Amino acid sequence: MAFTSIGCESKETNYDRASELKAFDDTKAGVKGLVDAGISTIPRIFIHPPHTLSYSAPDSKAEVTAKNVPIVDLNGIELYPNRRKGVVEEIRDASENWGFFQVINHGIPMHLLDEMLDGVRRFFDQDTEVKKQYYTREQSKKLVYNSNFDLYNGSAVNWRDTFFLKMAPQTPRPEELPAVCREGTIEYSKQVMKLGRLLFELLSEALGLKPSYLNDMDCSEGLAVLGHYYPACPQPELTMGTSKHADNDFLTVLLQDQIGGLQVLHDNQWVDVPPMPGALVVNVGDLLQLISNDKFKSVEHRVIANGTSRRLSVACFFSTDLLPKARMYGPIKELLSKDNPPRYRETTVRDYITHYHRKGLDGSSALLHYRL
Repeated sequence: MAFTSIGCESKETNYDRASELKAFDDTKAGVKGLVDAGISTIPRIFIHPPHTLSYSAPDSKAEVTAKNVPIVDLNGIELYPNRRKGVVEEIRDASENWGFFQVINHGIPMHLLDEMLDGVRRFFDQDTEVKKQYYTREQSKKLVYNSNFDLYNGSAVNWRDTFFLKMAPQTPRPEELPAVCREGTIEYSKQVMKLGRLLFELLSEALGLKPSYLNDMDCSEGLAVLGHYYPACPQPELTMGTSKHADNDFLTVLLQDQIGGLQVLHDNQWVDVPPMPGALVVNVGDLLQLISNDKFKSVEHRVIANGTSRRLSVACFFSTDLLPKARMYGPIKELLSKDNPPRYRETTVRDYITHYHRKGLDGSSALLHYRL
């Protein structure tokens, strides 16, 4: 079937959204396939309600300066205890008040960051017939490539294609990864795992716990790497790159290119997270908010669509949802007291992820389902 564009919307009387979603999915070409076909108006399934597209930007430069996402410099924390103590305080403040911060001097070399982004570009620039072999909605696959994990659940489709790789705790064999991004992904994943363990140490200390606490809870055991491709959109004012959402993991480490578009919701206002060469964006996930009993905040964020340039990013999710574990996660007992009772019921990670995926990116928090 032909996709319904907004130019035809007023004439449409029997719009069959389910059929259009399936037709798009069946192409196995993703959003990039639409752009490569030369469309000038976006299909109706991509049109978002106007209220979800609003962006209440501050009027003055002073307000913008006051609302910059925190930047944390990790340089020297392994050598100087006082330096580490200061960084822990910065991370505590950022995790409590923003849920987001950028890290610099994190130890991952610039050439590897560039290679990882270039690998994402090479993957999506492959011929559609080559990529089709990876296109699937079966989460059990080593590599999952598709457009919108919640394609059939979400209220509107996002202008984004993604590949998903499970890199830890069981690292795929090299031959199981696409040659165009194989070496960079393997090395980058190793480096992010090392950084993740350090970040969980600092977050443990920020909670007043021993440094190994969150790592001992297996928060850093599992890693999924998602390569996102946001093609330039002919009508960016009508759609989103990624809808408003919070992440369903313990912690996310994001590498973004220099195009921009990531925004975080802070004080009921969308604030840009500006790209910084060599920096990585870190944000608290739902599961860390749950086990910290709301001490740390999993904050909603989104990616706006771009009308002139494609955008690339690599999101690394620390989570154990890929492991068949029955471990229950609830508010950490050492953080609880008479004045700070548990605010969530316990859950397994897999059950939480299942609920999150079933709900889709509908603009509401998946944590509400677990509130006491």
